Amino acid sequence: MEIVRRDKLDAVDAQREFRARQLRAKQMLRGELEGAELERHVGQGVITTTLDRALDWARGNSMFPATFGLACCAIEMMTMVGARLDIARIGSEAFRASPRQADMIILSGRISIKMAPIIRRIYDQMLEPKWAIAMGACSSSMGVFNNYAIVPADKFMPVDVHIPGCPPRPEALMHGILRLRSMIHDDPALGWRKRYNAEGTEEVLSGIDSESDAAVNVLGSGDTAGA
Repeated sequence: MEIVRRDKLDAVDAQREFRARQLRAKQMLRGELEGAELERHVGQGVITTTLDRALDWARGNSMFPATFGLACCAIEMMTMVGARLDIARIGSEAFRASPRQADMIILSGRISIKMAPIIRRIYDQMLEPKWAIAMGACSSSMGVFNNYAIVPADKFMPVDVHIPGCPPRPEALMHGILRLRSMIHDDPALGWRKRYNAEGTEEVLSGIDSESDAAVNVLGSGDTAGA
């Protein structure tokens, strides 16, 4: 990979500079560049990285989503391959019909209790490493269907990114996929508490371990409104 920083040039100068870089690259391959000229060419056109970061870069730019939709959010998910958003820009346009060829699943819609074990079976059959996105309020927190028949996705499988909305716009899904890509690249975005220096402002419940997650929940663990 060659990355060169230079000032904006007109068409003639840009073509001349491109031709000169091609000649220097050929000279370097033939062993004709030496000394300071070789060091200058390597410093301008070569970057180094680790194997792990290279693998993460390849994985983050070639995610294969499973062809899987649950409810109304799936209609928004289908527009990702269209010309307006064009998810092919980040190499994720190849929706796979088999979980054995997919490494990302988008849970686009409400999840019933009867559907949960089927989704878990599909997730277990996917390639490693694999990722999951809960798209919409229903799969994230049961949304408007807050009753005994619906279950949030993170109750029965690991979820990497939650996308709010009912249904979320395709742009929101694209933002979630980009956030997931940043996580895969080992460059996760900061949470809002860390970004706005709001750590220590959490509301805590009395009588709980301070080292555990002290976020306030209206309902107790395992409870659902309407159960």
